Amino acid sequence: MDDIFQPYLQKFVLIFFDDILVYSKIHKEHDEHLDNVLFIFLANSLYVNEKKCQFRQSQLEYLGLWVPTKGVSTDQGKISAIWDWPTPKDLKALRGFLGLTSYYHQFVKCYATLSWPLTRLLKKNYFH
Repeated sequence: MDDIFQPYLQKFVLIFFDDILVYSKIHKEHDEHLDNVLFIFLANSLYVNEKKCQFRQSQLEYLGLWVPTKGVSTDQGKISAIWDWPTPKDLKALRGFLGLTSYYHQFVKCYATLSWPLTRLLKKNYFH
């Protein structure tokens, strides 16, 4: 997917496995971007699942982030999951918690500093 969409990546297309996000500032531009993307699909014998498609959305949830017209923010459901996460009782649970929180590191000032005490527990024989 990255290879065939290379000319458009980070310009108006984002790809994560088989999820494709086409973004634009204005509707006319968006129609042109969609034409480009759909042409690539056609040229490469690719298909879309119409049930999974959303077109001309002013805001949407994408990969755990809320993407409104202006800016990107966290999905409040995911933040609630972090707040409600039970205290890790073993290394597997601690890794899971740190994995979830690290996905949102760009929204947390000094994330590395704040998470260091927990990250340190991942070293051999540190977690009790």
